[in-house]
Amino acid sequence: MEFNLPPRGGKHSQSFPKFQPRHWLILIVLGLLLTGVESFFYQVDQDEAGVVQRFGQYVRTTPPGLHMKLPFGIESVSLIKVTHIFKEEFGFRTVSAGIRTAYEGRDESVMNGRSDPFLQESLMLTGDLNSAAVEWIVQYKIHDPVKYTFNIRDARETLRNISEAVMRLVVGDHTISEVLTSGREDIQRETKAKLQQILDSYDSGISIGNVILQEVTPPNEVKPSFNEVNEARQEKEKLVNQAWAEYNRIIPKAKGEAEQTIRNAEGYALERINQAKGDAERFALTWEAYQKFPQVTRRRLYLEMAEKVFPNLKDKLLLDQSQQGILPLLNLNPPGQDKKEGEL
Repeated sequence: MEFNLPPRGGKHSQSFPKFQPRHWLILIVLGLLLTGVESFFYQVDQDEAGVVQRFGQYVRTTPPGLHMKLPFGIESVSLIKVTHIFKEEFGFRTVSAGIRTAYEGRDESVMNGRSDPFLQESLMLTGDLNSAAVEWIVQYKIHDPVKYTFNIRDARETLRNISEAVMRLVVGDHTISEVLTSGREDIQRETKAKLQQILDSYDSGISIGNVILQEVTPPNEVKPSFNEVNEARQEKEKLVNQAWAEYNRIIPKAKGEAEQTIRNAEGYALERINQAKGDAERFALTWEAYQKFPQVTRRRLYLEMAEKVFPNLKDKLLLDQSQQGILPLLNLNPPGQDKKEGEL
């Protein structure tokens, strides 16, 4: 297995081994084996699932770990992250994430002299025919890697288109005041529900985690006028709140006083009624006793009246019925008069 090279300079000769066709075949087979061994194994990370296809047809789904497949392109693997939370940003983009996250939005795009794709995403019409620039985030996970791989062609672009359409639909059902203030939570909740409903109808394998309204502002052209309107509304709300505070301070107090007066009157009326009933009942009992024992009852009434009257009298004189000539017993001179007459 040698071949001879012609001598260089005609003086020296050198011998080299000759390669036959079968040797070339062995080298090719070894190369194919090495390539096959490399394509025979594949690794699935902890946050992934492996979707295995054989000639493009789905075969199986493999969990995290080291697995084998048919080499030479017979079977191919798509590694899908099933625990990672993805997010799509609308109306702005995150330039760099970190402790101080940097964003690029509508204003930066215009200042840099570029067209404004963010404005096309974020500019919407509200239910009361006002314009609003809405920036939001959609967070989602892939809960079914097979459906995600085969049922939709471009999952990310499809999700963005559906999200923008749903957000415009929901914002169009609310007024500008609701979009900017009180209706934000309702808009987030409705958008999430409608978006998930559409994705489920597509059998996409995507699960929406959250929809977050990042910032909602009026367009730059109308911001000054809109700020004036907001200031007027805030002043109105301030005055209304002050009026309600005064109302809550005075009205409950007046209601309490009125309730107290009513309760006092009801108590007094009940007291008078009970007293009148008691007097009437006592009189009826006295009358019944008088009818049974007139003399005893008459004497008892006399003694009860005397018991009430006597303590109010200053001078008391008790006489026997047989007493005659009571004049000497009476002191007709007022106290101190006798002394004054003796001094004279």
